[in-house]
Amino acid sequence: MLSIAETAMKALNGGIHVELFGQEINPESFAICKSDMLVTGHNAGNIAFGNTLTRDAHAATTGFHYMLSNPPYGVKWAKYADPIMQEAANSGMSGRFGAGLPRVSDGQLLFLQHMISRMRNDEHGSRIGIVMNGSPLFTGGAGSGESEIRRWMLEHDWVEAIIALPTDLFYNTGIQTYIWLLTNRKHTDRVGRVQLIDASGERFWKSMRKSLGKKRREIPPEARDEIVRIYAEMLNGDGTRGAVSRIFATTDFGYREIRVERPLKRAFAVQPQGLATLRAAKPFQRLDADDRARVLAALQDHLPAGARWIDRDEFDRALSAALRRAGVRIGAAVKRAIMSALSEPDEAARVCTDKRGRPEPDPELRDHELVPLNQDWRDYMQREVLPFVPDAWVDEGYTDAQDGGVGRVGYEINFNRYFYQYVPPRPLNDINAELKALEAEIAGLLQGVVGWSRASSTSWWKTTAGVGEKIQRASMIRSSCARQNNRQMVTGVLLIPLSDIFRRPSERPRQ
Repeated sequence: MLSIAETAMKALNGGIHVELFGQEINPESFAICKSDMLVTGHNAGNIAFGNTLTRDAHAATTGFHYMLSNPPYGVKWAKYADPIMQEAANSGMSGRFGAGLPRVSDGQLLFLQHMISRMRNDEHGSRIGIVMNGSPLFTGGAGSGESEIRRWMLEHDWVEAIIALPTDLFYNTGIQTYIWLLTNRKHTDRVGRVQLIDASGERFWKSMRKSLGKKRREIPPEARDEIVRIYAEMLNGDGTRGAVSRIFATTDFGYREIRVERPLKRAFAVQPQGLATLRAAKPFQRLDADDRARVLAALQDHLPAGARWIDRDEFDRALSAALRRAGVRIGAAVKRAIMSALSEPDEAARVCTDKRGRPEPDPELRDHELVPLNQDWRDYMQREVLPFVPDAWVDEGYTDAQDGGVGRVGYEINFNRYFYQYVPPRPLNDINAELKALEAEIAGLLQGVVGWSRASSTSWWKTTAGVGEKIQRASMIRSSCARQNNRQMVTGVLLIPLSDIFRRPSERPRQ
């Protein structure tokens, strides 16, 4: 990667002086890179061996103008989490991982933070190119480590462009990947903006004549040139090439996650199901056997049979009176367990309030709404929530740790949201016609299988291979229709005894 990058840079500027640095944890890759540096006349001492995340071998340098990386996808970093967490806690924003820590199942964003920390702050600044899978784009909700890292990058306006690549480009994985381009010296036209390019379509790749592992596709030179032109021209949804390019403000990817509460409404009654729930409650189980029996007797004997309370305060008073009459004394925890076990949601019940008369929220009805950063959450509630649930309100104590505003700030970049194009299912008549044609071909091919004793081995294989191809094609059509929910499409089913069809002529029993 390093030597190829140098070759490309010198092709653009023959007089440029390039010094190459790198760090690699894989011994074989490290040895290959070291050897390449020796052969090409570079300083092989600039290639370090070891884990980049736990020990930055180039910490003494002032940074780099250009950085490239293709970190491992979805690799756990739990085994060496201690030094990373210690650096994040002790160094904070002055270290490499102060913005946040992603979940230990994927360390890609740790590599990206490391690269950002090595940006130069001179007049030229730095540029970063890193290839990652889709996880860093949207994994993690508001307040999570991943979201905070995205927030940090976008609020500092370092992300310049993200390019979605075709699938099946790499030897060891067929998943879709994305190129992130970052810089701390944006051109004035790109300040406060991010370009998304969807280069995953068929126009940007071609199939390889022979697969290499899971690598079945490649991006031809003309497609690479087109992607570069789309990036350079900053196309925004206009023209032939613009349909795969969109320009967004950095704040367009942000949102506030507000907590929406609804009032607690409970009805109370002594019923067998509620008593069973009470018996399983831990505070109730901590009582000795005699006290448990006395409580249950008080509930069944001293509360009106068949009564139903729709006011919690009234039931509280009735419960206290019943316990007094039975001579039973309980603690606050047991009383709360009784109230909870004997209650059930009821929209007709009165709203439960606290000591100040304010409505209590119902945890089971709690919801969260994602409000775009460029919208006021009050307007959002008036438009999107209150017309449907007029008694809802926003918990204004649920705030963001950084700006103190109502709701937690989150960032995500969802390519499907911006580039998804609906493709209507094929008409049912066309699907049925193709299925009937395939079944007719299969029936014709089966005629060659009927005369087993007259068929040669060669003709048998040709015939059965043709039958298998047609059956597979019909199966694919039916599976595709099932995914599209076309429940009316099947007009006929061809049942074939495959165990008989795929026997060799010599294997058929003699008659």
